Amino acid sequence: MRVSLFGYGGTTKALAKKFPNAIFYDDKCTKPFTDENGFKVKPSSEFNAKYSDLEIPSPGIPPYHSLIKQATNLQSEYDIFADTTPLKIWISGTNGKTTTTQMMQHLLRNYGSEAGGNIGTPLADLKDEATMWILETSSFTTHYTNIMVPNIYVLLPINPDHLSWHGSMEEYEEAKLKPIRMMQEGEVAIIPAKYKDIDTNAHLITYEGESSLASHFGIDTKRVKFQGAFLADALLAMAVEIILYDKIDYDKINTFELDPHRQEELHDAKGRLWVNDTKATNIDASIAALKRYKDSKIHLILGGDDKGVALDELFKFLKDCRVHIYNIGSNKEKLSSLASSYSVEFTKCKNLSDSITHIDKNLKENEVALLSPAASSLDEFSSYAQRGDEFKDAIKKL
Repeated sequence: MRVSLFGYGGTTKALAKKFPNAIFYDDKCTKPFTDENGFKVKPSSEFNAKYSDLEIPSPGIPPYHSLIKQATNLQSEYDIFADTTPLKIWISGTNGKTTTTQMMQHLLRNYGSEAGGNIGTPLADLKDEATMWILETSSFTTHYTNIMVPNIYVLLPINPDHLSWHGSMEEYEEAKLKPIRMMQEGEVAIIPAKYKDIDTNAHLITYEGESSLASHFGIDTKRVKFQGAFLADALLAMAVEIILYDKIDYDKINTFELDPHRQEELHDAKGRLWVNDTKATNIDASIAALKRYKDSKIHLILGGDDKGVALDELFKFLKDCRVHIYNIGSNKEKLSSLASSYSVEFTKCKNLSDSITHIDKNLKENEVALLSPAASSLDEFSSYAQRGDEFKDAIKKL
């Protein structure tokens, strides 16, 4: 079989183990070469569908890319592994996918589970003999997947994101809902109540928020250490263990440690609270952080590359908060204009460092300084992690 792999990255390199004669096509390749494993890598412009029996894209390649438009035998990474035996658990939604996946793996590891997908481990590197695969699943992947179906689908709330890739909010939302429509009797989908009328043969469990999840599954939230958005993540992870094994393990879930850069709390030399939530790259994630600290006045660092998303929803929320925003990044003018329109106190800052200097002068002991940008970092930083690390380093020096 003549196999074409679109993109020369982690997912396709792992897939090449399954297809030893595959050829890579990549936009960054300007001249054909053979890599250290003997695989041919060619410029995207050299792809010819006449000489290909199967095309597998890296998930991030958008549907309007010339490679996708030319492909005649397109399958996703997931579709290639549709016939493998592990139980398939997919986690999707806009925010919280990674944490929910990590929490679920933490709870189910002793049952023989493996975690992968968008979380970093390609399916080709997961063990076929595992009892289950817990897969963080992006809208890019669900868009291209037409064969593999989850046995359990956990869907977190859907909010605007990746709109330039999908073309519209409707297309983005549909990509997230697509697996549910494909599921069959005996399979389970845990989804926001907003989608309770979706056409599916799966057994639906719907929820409005943390309280309804806890009530449905008989979980005592007072015995779970997590708060805010992390509580919802924990409840969804616990729900799957209840479905599969009829077990609630409070001790186990409470030993889970959160990754850095998500509502990561630190104190300066004066004992004041600063929160690194740099991973909040969209509106919903920032609102979740604001809800967690709503009982305090918040000094909010906002801004970056918002990818053209409308931000009115965020400012409708902010106008009812005790908040002063410090605008940074490539959309600071847009943020400042919106702040004026919604009567939200703001300071337009030169950059992240400047915003910290301003907050240092204003922050009182019982208040909160929050970096929760609601935007990508790539306008000024190499990654959200670099943005968060610079934030933390600055606080240590105060």
